[in-house]
Amino acid sequence: MAYSEYLADRVRPRLKGKGHLEEKKMMGGLTFMVNGKMCIGIMFDKKSEEDKLMVRVGKLNYEELLNKPGSRPMDFTGKPIRGFLFVGPDGFDTEDDLDFWVENALEFNRLLNQ
Repeated sequence: MAYSEYLADRVRPRLKGKGHLEEKKMMGGLTFMVNGKMCIGIMFDKKSEEDKLMVRVGKLNYEELLNKPGSRPMDFTGKPIRGFLFVGPDGFDTEDDLDFWVENALEFNRLLNQ
């Protein structure tokens, strides 16, 4: 499975203390589960040869977040999966941008665990 350990090391501290954290290798990368729910993942896109985030944001803010830099629909099968986004490096290169995506994923995760 291909994913950037550097990116994983950037994501981990942002999730620390936010609930029960598990890491699972799945979907060709590394997925971070918070309180038993898929929250955010990282993978390497072989076509673009770039790292990308898989961010679970839910359907409520989906359209708005789709317009953010680097964001696009998550599409594994030819059909986009609403509520999940792929974010390319131009969307998470800075620490503030990565904070933004992790916080959005955690916000939706909290809704799932109410």
